[in-house]
Amino acid sequence: MLTVRAPATSANLGSGFDVFGVALERPADVVRLEKADRVTIEMTGAGSQYIPEDPDKNTVGAVAEALDAPAHIQIDKGVRPASGLGSSAASAAAAAVGLNELYDRGYSREELVPIAAKGEAVVSGDAHDDNVAPSIMGGFTIATDKGVTQVDADIPLVACLPDIVVSTRDARNVVPETARVDQMVETVGNAASLTTGMHRDDPELVGQGMHDTVVTPARAQLIDGYEQVREAALAAGATGVTISGAGPTVIAACAEEDRRKIASTMLDAFGERGVDARVYQTRIGGGAEVF
Repeated sequence: MLTVRAPATSANLGSGFDVFGVALERPADVVRLEKADRVTIEMTGAGSQYIPEDPDKNTVGAVAEALDAPAHIQIDKGVRPASGLGSSAASAAAAAVGLNELYDRGYSREELVPIAAKGEAVVSGDAHDDNVAPSIMGGFTIATDKGVTQVDADIPLVACLPDIVVSTRDARNVVPETARVDQMVETVGNAASLTTGMHRDDPELVGQGMHDTVVTPARAQLIDGYEQVREAALAAGATGVTISGAGPTVIAACAEEDRRKIASTMLDAFGERGVDARVYQTRIGGGAEVF
């Protein structure tokens, strides 16, 4: 029997749509796996009542099938579903890492990314690597068709999760199908700045690189109070603010000394809109851990 802790993640980071992702120190899913003759799933924790335990409809069922590794899998959700914090990816990542070790399949962490992404497809309809990659490998990840590039980074973050539900499918439906050349040029520049900032552990550069004029404005319409929260966080010292993944979580990069003030300010801004929220004072962290 193994226990795996897999972290929440934040994908896109503004300028890196479907490419960038970071692992967060907190929150996280905890998954316990025990060899069995068939796959069974037991759910507990945040929002677990909304997650099917049928292996054909659960992210970990697809992972177990891909690895040919039947097990009884207990998932304690620390990452709420439909939060924009890679909830399904955390479970899939934990299952991939744990079953790989439990059955001694011999896959590297990078090789496990597309396997875990098959579990993501159960929820979103498509296999995307931008959440499962950092949940498995940790740090800052760049996921492309060529594979995953990983950078260990240390950037303080604030993740504010409002009591709003935004499904991945809905958020994907509002993404514009086209972009102007000037928007593409700006996005490339911002993505380059963010990547450089990750290499330097520079929250100023990372924050600058979060700016996006293509996908984020469209998705912001699904989050009541987003613009007010963003403006409040920037005024409190955040170096950059954007939507985490599909939303509704709003994530801010910042200096360590400003993190507490920014967290309080973001909560207050949502509160002024009559929206309850919770906040995580976190930072970029490591990938899935086996105990």
